[in-house]
Amino acid sequence: MLGLDLGVFHRRPHRVSFREAVFSSLLWIALAGAFAGLVFWWQGRPAGLEFVTGYVIELSLSIDNLFVFLVIFRYFQVPDQHQHKVLFWGIVGALVMRGLFILAGVGLIHRFHWIIYIFGVLLIYSGWKLLREKDTTVDPDKNPVLRWFRRVVPVTEEYEGGSFFVNRGGLYATPLFLVLLVVETTDVLFAVDSIPAILAITLNAFIVYTSNVFAILGLRSMYFALAGMMEAFEYLSYGLAVVLMMIGAKMLLSGYYTVPTWWALAAVLTVLAVSVGASLRKQRQ
Repeated sequence: MLGLDLGVFHRRPHRVSFREAVFSSLLWIALAGAFAGLVFWWQGRPAGLEFVTGYVIELSLSIDNLFVFLVIFRYFQVPDQHQHKVLFWGIVGALVMRGLFILAGVGLIHRFHWIIYIFGVLLIYSGWKLLREKDTTVDPDKNPVLRWFRRVVPVTEEYEGGSFFVNRGGLYATPLFLVLLVVETTDVLFAVDSIPAILAITLNAFIVYTSNVFAILGLRSMYFALAGMMEAFEYLSYGLAVVLMMIGAKMLLSGYYTVPTWWALAAVLTVLAVSVGASLRKQRQ
């Protein structure tokens, strides 16, 4: 799918239209649904429910991350026709990094079960912090990786089409590569919340990773579909904060009481539905 996406559908850089983005988003959701059906048939109902719950959690957290991508693109004034390429390679990097995060997290919990309580506290703290924050702010100039890179690699003043590097009597990075670098390092911070959240649902590394994969792959299309409407979801961040705190509480209670997966799925869907519904209601008023 990634090969078709970059090699066929986006061989020529272009501005992704709202219609194209909606179609791609629905396609990725349909593929995730088909894969969920495969998991139900192959590994049984518990694994299928775990995949659906993990996918919903990861996708909902990813939607909140779209605000950050919007801020980054506006900050660097990235041309519309090159935003897709940045997100494409950003997602490829995210698939690799999250795979490493998941293997490390599952391995640590299996070896030191008490770490699950640290993850639970981390999620509750992250939810509380998100609940208190009014606005999503990003200052790329404070990104330590970006500051280090600028010191060791020369960067061109202007964008050079869709190129990440150019030869100017030596190797120069372009501002487009700086954007990719910020997106990649920001995703590491996202993973600190999202990976522990799904590890609260299951420690099956296959389910954890595939639910992450489908959520991340659909994120790029969803960005272009929702970029113009993000301000409408005013209460979504509050809903996500509650979700993080609920999942954190589930981890803290894991040693005393096992919350059924379908309860967790129903609670997450209910909170998200209420927050989106309240946002749309206020927007109409």
